Amino acid sequence: MENVRFDTKIAVLLRDDLPVWQRLNVTSFLVSGLGTVLPEVIGEPYEDADGTAYLPMFRQPVLVFEASKETLQSAHSKALARGLHTAVFTSDLFATGHDAANRAAVRAVGTDSLDLVGLAVYGPRNVVDKVSKGARMHP
Repeated sequence: MENVRFDTKIAVLLRDDLPVWQRLNVTSFLVSGLGTVLPEVIGEPYEDADGTAYLPMFRQPVLVFEASKETLQSAHSKALARGLHTAVFTSDLFATGHDAANRAAVRAVGTDSLDLVGLAVYGPRNVVDKVSKGARMHP
């Protein structure tokens, strides 16, 4: 097996004051949209030695970072300015119970006023690195 270096990067930035269960929940929600609009991030389906089929997954690692609220807001602004594919999770979404309510909660707040707790970005590796500057790898 050769070590592959990707030209692109998938990064999730989480606010550093979230409880562990929220960090996991936010991460799963944030990355769920990437494969639906960016089919190139999804690899081939899996199959075990007995021929049992499994769903495909991302073709590359997902890097998870933590950051302060301010760093997260800065990363959001940079990601939008650079045209990166971006997913957001706001604090309001912890109080909603389904997809339509989630979208309504985000729609109700202006871009600069979103209370971000998580952000996922995908794009060229060097651009994602600049956007996530100041964030630390999640422990």
